[in-house]
Amino acid sequence: MDTAEKRSILIIYTGGTIGMITEPLTRSLVPVDFKEISGQLPELLKFDLNLATYTFDPPVDSSNITPAFWIELAKVIEKEYLNHDGFVVLHGTDTMCYTASALSFMLENLNKPVVFTGSQLPIGVLRTDGKENLITAIEIAAERMHGQAMVPEVCIFFQNKLYRGNRTSKHNAEYFNAFVSENYPPLAEAGISIHYNYGAIHYPVNEKPLKVHTTLNDQVAILKLFPGIRQEFVHAILTLPWIKAVVLETFGAGNASTSESFIGEIRSACQSGLIILNVTQCPAGMVNPGKYETSRLLHETGVINGRDLTTEAAITKLMFLLGQTSDLVTVRERLNQSVSGEITI
Repeated sequence: MDTAEKRSILIIYTGGTIGMITEPLTRSLVPVDFKEISGQLPELLKFDLNLATYTFDPPVDSSNITPAFWIELAKVIEKEYLNHDGFVVLHGTDTMCYTASALSFMLENLNKPVVFTGSQLPIGVLRTDGKENLITAIEIAAERMHGQAMVPEVCIFFQNKLYRGNRTSKHNAEYFNAFVSENYPPLAEAGISIHYNYGAIHYPVNEKPLKVHTTLNDQVAILKLFPGIRQEFVHAILTLPWIKAVVLETFGAGNASTSESFIGEIRSACQSGLIILNVTQCPAGMVNPGKYETSRLLHETGVINGRDLTTEAAITKLMFLLGQTSDLVTVRERLNQSVSGEITI
């Protein structure tokens, strides 16, 4: 680590398993103040860093996360941005990928690390994974090379691997390796040393002031296809009066039924102005329109190719873009562009 100056890291505790304790009466896990966490980690005193903390009051379970919470979190980072060299966000694992994806779009011109982490077991439990995750996340957030942050991105560190936040999905509710990034390589891997994958990390060419976007539009939905899905159900989703965009989770390389009842519903929705973004249900791979007849017909109706977007990135990108403009042509164009490294062009 470049030790030319003592760096400052802000640890933002939002809630989640890492900071939970067992409630005596119900035996359920409930969130507590960050002071309970820091008391379990005397190792934090060994860092030659200025460690500051910010605690959401009350802490928020990740199942209760909303776009309003993303805005509040972005505002905290905006307010503290010039006071710290990096940020570590403690967050519940269930919706961490949604929050990390949203923040990657909302924090324009980011040139400091925003490292999300958490745990599968509370930090006070004997076999917790929280200690190693938090300690390594802090080290990554503080790391610099030639005066520049080593990883100036919104990312997720979990079980020895650092991933780009908007490329990550939770795939395991039982084991410590909770997250995967099937379509993009890890930004770093932690063993005895932390090995950084410099070619995969985005480094800003021009250092511009941070610009925080705090307008999101949640008029979006997910429609996951399955064999036997009824036309009435598809019609009901696509004709909701408030809806602006739909993430369509298709089979394989972007495939769907070729029945006229289904294609007709999609065509009618696209013609009415609804944005439909095609992403694959597969954890790895990407939408490839035209590879099969079943995807060619779908995209001829006006469905947009979501390439290798995760569902989490697709939903949050739509909320972000629809919050920036009401011009649907512009939204469609930007869906085919990489905003913050979320898709492969």
